[in-house]
Amino acid sequence: MKKIKTILLLFAMVAMTHFAQAQETKMVGGAEMYPTKDIVTNAASSKDHTTLVAALKAAGLDNTLKGAGPYTVFAPTDHAFEKLPLGTVENLLKPENKKKLTAVLMYHVVPGKLSAQDIKDAIKKGGGSAVFTTAMGGRLWAMMAGDDIMIKDASGSMATITIADVNQSNGVIHVVDAVVLP
Repeated sequence: MKKIKTILLLFAMVAMTHFAQAQETKMVGGAEMYPTKDIVTNAASSKDHTTLVAALKAAGLDNTLKGAGPYTVFAPTDHAFEKLPLGTVENLLKPENKKKLTAVLMYHVVPGKLSAQDIKDAIKKGGGSAVFTTAMGGRLWAMMAGDDIMIKDASGSMATITIADVNQSNGVIHVVDAVVLP
């Protein structure tokens, strides 16, 4: 009888652990994003972020975003990159444009870990908008449009957070539907 109780207890512990992990993960690009993995490792699993991951590698930022952080990354999807003028991505990926590519990518990164609620609280505190300084020193503005959090870049272009609070071991990703530019 004691063996049966022990087996049942172990089974319950495994089930609870699996349930807890399922509660912590989010699906992005057809892949589970694990909060125990870093930003780049999780992004590389998403079929919707192949352009972002390739750009991070081309800029040499993949190791940076595997670091301790914490970072908040507004992660554009492949579709977001496709919205840029024809040839923009290919041009940015050229070795001679590494500095420009790095600036664009780091414009999507805010030091620290900002949850969607943190961003909403800052918007409320700011009377309808909040300003965040990016890792490249630029500014991003956040505001609400109904229930959506919108991110505005320096030129006034807008991106919508489509999947919020994808927690990582070194920060958080918020998936966005447009590339923001410095």
